[in-house]
Amino acid sequence: MSLDIVILAAGQGTRMRSALPKVLHPVAGKSMLGHAIDTARKLQPQGIHVVIGHGADAVRERLAADDLNFVLQAEQLGTGHAVAQALPRLSAERVLILYGDVPLIEVETLQRLLEKVKDDQLALLTVDLIDPTGYGRIVRDAAGVVKAIVEHKDATPEQRAICEGNTGILAVPGKRLADWLGRLSNNNAQGEYYLTDVIAMAVADGLVVATEQPEDAMEVQGANDRIQLAELERHYQKRAARRLMAQGVTLLDPARFDLRGEVTVGRDVLIDVNVILEGKVVMEDGVQVGPNCVIKDSTLRRGAIVKANSHLEGAELGEGADCGPFARLRPGAVLGAKAHVGNFVELKNAVLGEGAKAGHLAYLGDAEVGARTNIGAGTITCNYDGANKFRTVMGEDVFIGSNSALVAPVTLGDGCTTGAGSTITQDVPAHSLAVGRGKQRNIEGWKRPVKIKK
Repeated sequence: MSLDIVILAAGQGTRMRSALPKVLHPVAGKSMLGHAIDTARKLQPQGIHVVIGHGADAVRERLAADDLNFVLQAEQLGTGHAVAQALPRLSAERVLILYGDVPLIEVETLQRLLEKVKDDQLALLTVDLIDPTGYGRIVRDAAGVVKAIVEHKDATPEQRAICEGNTGILAVPGKRLADWLGRLSNNNAQGEYYLTDVIAMAVADGLVVATEQPEDAMEVQGANDRIQLAELERHYQKRAARRLMAQGVTLLDPARFDLRGEVTVGRDVLIDVNVILEGKVVMEDGVQVGPNCVIKDSTLRRGAIVKANSHLEGAELGEGADCGPFARLRPGAVLGAKAHVGNFVELKNAVLGEGAKAGHLAYLGDAEVGARTNIGAGTITCNYDGANKFRTVMGEDVFIGSNSALVAPVTLGDGCTTGAGSTITQDVPAHSLAVGRGKQRNIEGWKRPVKIKK
């Protein structure tokens, strides 16, 4: 059966106390609405319709995509009114209602819900709660059949004692929706058009209201303030950690690990505490990551090691390569197999060949470094003249003396050496020594200055 999905994302979220629209607040580095949209896409609907209102321009700008239809709700008059704004765009046999501030809902839960939708049956996602305060209550008859949903503010004391709450997530036969929305009334405590009133209408029309529940109540938790936002973040990370451990990853402390993107892992990966993974990260078999590292959009090949306090972005480590501690690999940094980058070394758009080494205190930008080349401490590639970038090319088995400045564009041939403290401005032939420094003078009898007494 065809499917349209409507995501309600028009609310202001005043309790966030923020200029940012509520649905754009992030969980795991992605906006709450972004999570809801990604989940919707996995259901492969014919249309995804996002109802926006407060901060509409910001929401459009952040999340615009060819497969999204944004619908403006100029006045926030309730959930029923919000869905009605999307009604002219809906033509599928089933319509699923989701919420832009409910980011953790699982695809499998929604699939189970959708399976229950028929021409004479709609499906409602409910949740059993110890404290259902604020939730609409699911009212059933003596036989357990759903008869209505009563909002918390409109509920009697007896109805408030019900612990089965409405999540708001609803799947209905598409051909029925227009009729139900057209019959909604705002005669209630909030003066709003409640989508939940559709349930009583469906019952009156002779339809069955089927229910489904999430396996985890946090799937349907929304965020109205920053406390709830933090709770969602921690639950997301706990879930991500469990999934990785189930794939064979060792997390030395699952509570001190953050995933803010997607990670693909091999076997026997080990991740120490306070590691943050962002964007798309690949870790092959036997990779080890030390504590306090940030790794973004990077690939770590088999047996690669990232030592403590290192920052990688857009980088690749070859098999058996290692970097850190305190290394920074910027976009375009590539370490060949068994290459080594030590503490306080920064690479940008630089490729180190197999077995090449930069042990400490170096900057290599726009550089190509051959196999087994050794970069001494304090070495920099002077790649920028204030307007343009230039490349430094080093052959194989080159030895760069400490505190060398390599002024690009420059090429150093295989097996050559630079003397410590040299400024290299010309190409260096293979197997030669280049020394580019001022001649030393020793001045005998020189007296140091002394402090003048006042």
